[in-house]
Amino acid sequence: MKYVSFGRSLRELPGPFRRFLVAVGLFGLGDFAHSMLILLAAQKLTPVLGATRAASLAVGLYVLHNVFYAVFAFVAGWLADRFDKRRLLAGGYFLAAVMAAAVICLPVSVWAFALIFALGGIYVGIEETLEDSLCAELVDPAQHGMAFGTLATVNGVGDFVSSVVVGLLWAAAGPGLAMGYCAVLFAAGGCMVGTVRRTG
Repeated sequence: MKYVSFGRSLRELPGPFRRFLVAVGLFGLGDFAHSMLILLAAQKLTPVLGATRAASLAVGLYVLHNVFYAVFAFVAGWLADRFDKRRLLAGGYFLAAVMAAAVICLPVSVWAFALIFALGGIYVGIEETLEDSLCAELVDPAQHGMAFGTLATVNGVGDFVSSVVVGLLWAAAGPGLAMGYCAVLFAAGGCMVGTVRRTG
């Protein structure tokens, strides 16, 4: 068996895949942990509902988030077999930007938070399903191991950086600035992933 170095394997990944990684990285830099939405909902709803009821409702909203995530992971897979994966993934990224904008713009209410949590679940279902699917489509089968490993690394770095930056912005200036930062990166990732071209 011919040995190929790690560096060479990385360099041999096709250009469209590397552009895809940049899009994933941009999106990931804003993709904060959605447990922060539980904190936000509890804080914002406490003056209206009281601390105990607000906390219980926030946890219930996260259950709603996970229901939408499970359903739309299946829906995204079904759609990916029939439509352009790049556009579907870009749509998921833009939906994330809409969710972040909703946190900033919508008045505080149970229904507003229900919408925010539902949008969060939908976009995560789309993102997690289609990033892997598009990754496999952009490289040769012999490169799948390197491609998926690199994608996981980019996502891991993005998760770490977003957790730090969003947390700092949230603590320093409140959720508005933090969500604005996220919305910009979500939209940038959506614009870039839509321009990725398939190989072959």
